[in-house]
Amino acid sequence: MLDALAGRRRVALPVALVAAHPDDETIGAGASLRLFDNLLLVHVTDGAPCDLTDARRAGFGTLAAYAAARRTELLAALDAGQATPRLLALDLRDQGASAEMTPLAFRLAAAFTAHGTRIVITHPYEGGHPDHDATALGVHRAVRGTGIAVLEMASYHAAKDGGLATGRFLPGGGDPVDILLPPQEQDLKRAMLACFATQRATLAWFDSQREIFRTAPAYDFTQPPHPGELHYERHDWGMTGTLWRHLAAAALA
Repeated sequence: MLDALAGRRRVALPVALVAAHPDDETIGAGASLRLFDNLLLVHVTDGAPCDLTDARRAGFGTLAAYAAARRTELLAALDAGQATPRLLALDLRDQGASAEMTPLAFRLAAAFTAHGTRIVITHPYEGGHPDHDATALGVHRAVRGTGIAVLEMASYHAAKDGGLATGRFLPGGGDPVDILLPPQEQDLKRAMLACFATQRATLAWFDSQREIFRTAPAYDFTQPPHPGELHYERHDWGMTGTLWRHLAAAALA
């Protein structure tokens, strides 16, 4: 399938894309979504953290209103991107997926079976966001023993200079397929990203010119994804790498 994406050819196989939050699918694969004839798009969380900080910053007084706005933005982005996936929202709480990795894996396995999924695209395990890492673990656990292939879309992780590394993978996995989008697809992706008004500041970090995919490695989720501080440890998201790996070990057991 990577060859088809690189050649911008249509994909007939049943494919699932599992994203932690509404907008992650657009960051990683927005311009490619329209190429899939049989796509199941799964969102693990509703994009609304419990503490209301993000909701209030975006002008919403309740979690329900903020989550609804993020859903509306997603639908607008898919329309702008000419994508017509079947949607499945698991509606875990944003920043809370790490506490739900075992039921998440079971729910994903059931969804993949019902869809007849042959290939899954999801996040790499890179310590960028705890929900991304929980989603990666859930996918890998769900496909174990099924023959379903797992591909990854580039996301983000901590840069050595203290910043944010976007649009590239940590070492490991298959050789990345780096797609320079044609000009019309760059325009399409910019239009999709513009639909996420509540996420404008965050999305400014991301490139609309390229999409990068690879075959997922066989992760050891009980080990850190890279040496040093993880990106999410730089934020007050209630999660450390040590705690996340403890939860991962329990889920894998």
